[in-house]
Amino acid sequence: MPARRTSVSEARRRVSALLSEWGADQQVRDDVELVVSELFTNAVRHTDSEKVSCELTLAGARIRIEVVDQGGPGVAALHVRPSSLDTECGRGLFLVGALSAGWGSRPADSGHGRVVWADLPYTGTAVC
Repeated sequence: MPARRTSVSEARRRVSALLSEWGADQQVRDDVELVVSELFTNAVRHTDSEKVSCELTLAGARIRIEVVDQGGPGVAALHVRPSSLDTECGRGLFLVGALSAGWGSRPADSGHGRVVWADLPYTGTAVC
């Protein structure tokens, strides 16, 4: 998807539709949508990417979210920034960490950019 702020809501909509098809519980859908929003927003705001992609995979009782950016010069390492609950910025990765069983980043397979991933618990009625 284009690396624009408007793409964040489109990514969230697509993820919600996919999770509904999979039969994911409402809490899972809410948590995954929030994590996707945070990771996608970070890719749009903090990289020089023209495109950002998002992939979900289901493995047993876990769902993996991967957001891939194209990087750019001076892209900083990911870290949770301490902030207060009243600030708008700085809470995204804190929320990702709170909702996920684990998260991290690695270089993208293309050699440009990075993949930011998060594993969340999955409960639902369908197996894909």
